[in-house]
Amino acid sequence: MSSWQNYASRTGWIMLAAILLFSVGTLRIISGISYLANSHKINDYTAGFFGDNMWAWGLWDLLIAVIAIWAAFSLLGGGEFGRVIAYIWAILVIVNSFLIIGIAPWFGAAMIALAILVIYGLASTPLVRSETVAAER
Repeated sequence: MSSWQNYASRTGWIMLAAILLFSVGTLRIISGISYLANSHKINDYTAGFFGDNMWAWGLWDLLIAVIAIWAAFSLLGGGEFGRVIAYIWAILVIVNSFLIIGIAPWFGAAMIALAILVIYGLASTPLVRSETVAAER
């Protein structure tokens, strides 16, 4: 199967999940670099898990960015790793949205709806394995 046929065989739901993971990865790269660049400006940040070490938050965000972008490429390639990470991401978004829905109700509701669409899209799209693609040739 050529790359154009492989591209055409993807569904919009998988593309939606991959685009969301790419956007999460890109935004986490930006925030991670911001944390690393501004880590010396924070004097009292004791409420966070990492304390006043903003560089640790920067590394954490960069790690999440790498995993999200890796999962997006996996989804586009038909891999199972991307599906697992997208499911985990959607479940965490739903939990986080219920936690903040009292503070930002429209944002929380929108994020719940988006995560439900990702879960629906992943669950309704069959997994295409590379062996199946090779057998069709």
